[in-house]
Amino acid sequence: MTAKTDVRSKQNRMIENKTDSGKFNEVTLLLVEDDALDVVAIRRALKKNRIANPLKVAKDGLEALDILRGTGCDRLQRPYLILLDLNMPRMNGIEFLTELRDDPNLRDSIVFVLTTSDDDADIIRAYENLIAGYMVKSKAGEDFFKLIGMLDHYWRIIEFPPGHYVEGKSTLQSR
Repeated sequence: MTAKTDVRSKQNRMIENKTDSGKFNEVTLLLVEDDALDVVAIRRALKKNRIANPLKVAKDGLEALDILRGTGCDRLQRPYLILLDLNMPRMNGIEFLTELRDDPNLRDSIVFVLTTSDDDADIIRAYENLIAGYMVKSKAGEDFFKLIGMLDHYWRIIEFPPGHYVEGKSTLQSR
């Protein structure tokens, strides 16, 4: 390993998205999770993997929709990625996904499900709502940090949906 590589590996990294102008925007992570211990574990895994992106936390689907739409708070600006639990109060993950995909301003959001449910019906319903991936927390176990690292690599190679906001609405830009 060269000295340059070694220094780079010790620095915090940012998941970034290249814009049409060639500039990079940092990606905000929206964690939709009601379990405080899971929030701590995810923060720890991000820190251990040196991922320094902003992290917003919503305790359920309703709060997440408010953050995404800017209802009662500042709207979460693009680009963002959503890490979604399924088992939550008020509005669970499947209900959130249904609402998200029905909203023309949010339907292209990138969502990874990170949940305790390994129920085939939940997995099918989640993929029917066009998620990018489904991960069961218990299967991650001690490899949870590797899981976050895998997500880091995935986010670095995918293209995010282009978009900008006009008069409070999200509109897609054509390429």
